[in-house]
Amino acid sequence: MLRIGLTGGIGSGKSTVAAVFSVLGIPVFDADAVTKKLMEEDESLKLAIKKEFGEESYLNNKLNRKYVASIVFNDAHKLEILNSITHPVVIAEAQKWMQQQTSAYTIKEAALMFESASAAGVDFIIGIFAPQHLRIKRVMDRDHVTRHDVLARMDKQIDEDLKMKLCDFIIVNDEQQLVMPQVLKLHEHFLQLAKERS
Repeated sequence: MLRIGLTGGIGSGKSTVAAVFSVLGIPVFDADAVTKKLMEEDESLKLAIKKEFGEESYLNNKLNRKYVASIVFNDAHKLEILNSITHPVVIAEAQKWMQQQTSAYTIKEAALMFESASAAGVDFIIGIFAPQHLRIKRVMDRDHVTRHDVLARMDKQIDEDLKMKLCDFIIVNDEQQLVMPQVLKLHEHFLQLAKERS
């Protein structure tokens, strides 16, 4: 079974593209959603986060996202610490999940594919590219945040041009080119590759 990574900067449209693969019957592992879930449910993870960020990082046994975000998005070292706590747990969860799948290929969607060393666990990586102005607008509309907030988040991810150079395939999501034909082309390609490898 082929393991395909799916990545892109904030606001590039990863979730949209992942949803198309899902409709095509391909299992998708959403690393960001799993991270959020584990931060709420994994007791050892919760303990590690409380130890590093204080008891106020959880309210009524729920992650105090605003509080944690206010720390990590303003302190690169603290963000690194949070990532070092969460990434190994999520990577292990993704590997376990992939082993349970029976499809020709799987998709692992992760914003920090390269930053978290998740790239080592996949065969190919698809990058979703969108121009910066579009990405900023999408995130401002989606999360009801300021341009400044979006740029601060973007600063925490590796340079978009470098990220795309590290990818094996690119899907352009610029509202000019249709995404569906690009996904279908890759879908056929991966099905063929999986067939050749089996």
